[in-house]
Amino acid sequence: MTPDPLHRRLFTGDLAIPFYLTLAKVLIHFYTNAFAGYGIFRDELYYLANAENLDIGYVDHPPLSIFILAVNRLLFGDSIFAIRLLPALSGGASVFVLGLMVKEMGGKKVAQFAACAVASLSPIFLGFNTIYSMNSFDILLWTLGFYTVVRLLNTQEQRYWIVLGFIVGLGALNKISMLWFGAAVAIGFLFVPERRWLKTRWPYLAGIIAFVLFLPYIIWNMMHDYAHLEFIHFASTVKYVSQTPVTFLSGQILIHNPVALPLWLGGLFFLLFNGSVKPFRLLGVIFLVVVGILILNWHSKPEYLAAAFASVYAGGGLAIERLLQSSLLRVLRSAYLAFMIVAGVLLAPLAIPILPVETYIKYSAKIGVSGGTAEGIELQELPQFYADMFGWENMAQSVAQVYNSLSPDEKSVCAIYGRNYGQAGAIDFFGPNLGLPKAISFHNNYAIWGPRGFTGKIVIAIGGDITDYDDRFESVTQAAVIRSEYAIPYENNLPIYVCRNIKELPEGFWMSNHVYR
Repeated sequence: MTPDPLHRRLFTGDLAIPFYLTLAKVLIHFYTNAFAGYGIFRDELYYLANAENLDIGYVDHPPLSIFILAVNRLLFGDSIFAIRLLPALSGGASVFVLGLMVKEMGGKKVAQFAACAVASLSPIFLGFNTIYSMNSFDILLWTLGFYTVVRLLNTQEQRYWIVLGFIVGLGALNKISMLWFGAAVAIGFLFVPERRWLKTRWPYLAGIIAFVLFLPYIIWNMMHDYAHLEFIHFASTVKYVSQTPVTFLSGQILIHNPVALPLWLGGLFFLLFNGSVKPFRLLGVIFLVVVGILILNWHSKPEYLAAAFASVYAGGGLAIERLLQSSLLRVLRSAYLAFMIVAGVLLAPLAIPILPVETYIKYSAKIGVSGGTAEGIELQELPQFYADMFGWENMAQSVAQVYNSLSPDEKSVCAIYGRNYGQAGAIDFFGPNLGLPKAISFHNNYAIWGPRGFTGKIVIAIGGDITDYDDRFESVTQAAVIRSEYAIPYENNLPIYVCRNIKELPEGFWMSNHVYR
């Protein structure tokens, strides 16, 4: 029998449900990026700065997503829509691959719909696909990894080990959390009949491929005193110290839609204990191993587990389709899925900036949801995710006013100092159109980029207290105050100082003051 052409399969055939849900997800993000949204996110400004300083590694992340961003910026520019184009497409691709995975596991329309619908509206997935970061690619690569494991289990073809090696290697070069997936696959095979693969050369060849692809980041860390390990140590011992296994596990309920809890938790049990999906029990084991790794870390944030959810979403779709088959249960199934979708839609404004900001503030207050943060940061009307989209351009403009008040001779030697990568990134992104030089900072990769010609004769410093500067400079004056409505509180009402004539600049000063966090 001649197979249906691809366009027929997508529009009316066996791939129609994943295709239409993928299209819906992409269009939601496209609309938000083109007509809604708030502004460029703090981390996006930093990643754009990274993309202007290409390297095989960075303090806080591997290089793959930054190289992709550099190419994307070259091709499409740096509008918000252009910057967030690939995260939107990556989110859609993740949904479609999930649909393929469910189909490969024997799922039909109901299973595909349930799994793809919950993934499309998952608050954490919406959030990750809203801004440019390595997280959107991380979800896609994990989902591709799970799909490859399913293909391997179904076909028993050796070539899928090679594919898996490339996926894990590229995934680790995007975000090191992919190493958890690789470790979980290796451990998971010990607990399933397919452990016979471990007696062949193929899993080890996959591991070698992954290691070679990840090697550039290892080399970068060796050349930079293992900066990423220092970054991780600070995050786990200081920055996220408030996070515990309890907050990690309980946090999964909200970030994946509370109404979806029975689907994905039931999906995990279905994969582990139902005989009809025994060949795919490995997916449930992989999920549990990743959970165990993150609990052992003790200070893991709930979103660290997000990329692993493709497995239990698929299991939940299969469980709903196969266990709820009587007439009454089908009615309950339809009602539950409808309720889950409605809940997802109602929660969506908390994860994707689709509402005008004043409307969002009223909406979140009405439904009783306040913004939270894992970092213990003071917040006001907006959650950290949204507040960090405000104030950056205004900050650069305020600095430009102070810079333009200087004489031409002072401008020629003036440096602009940001206390964190958000402030420095704002200057680097918005500054060229305002006539500003590139910023300097001690934060993360800015410390490695160094003083950029800094002489110490005159510095415009953003934020802090005057006492932070007057012991290092002969003259310090406050020149302005940055006020930005809706900005995160610690980036609002910031003084701008003009500091003249540094007292001393000892050898090694720059790196000795680095801040990796």
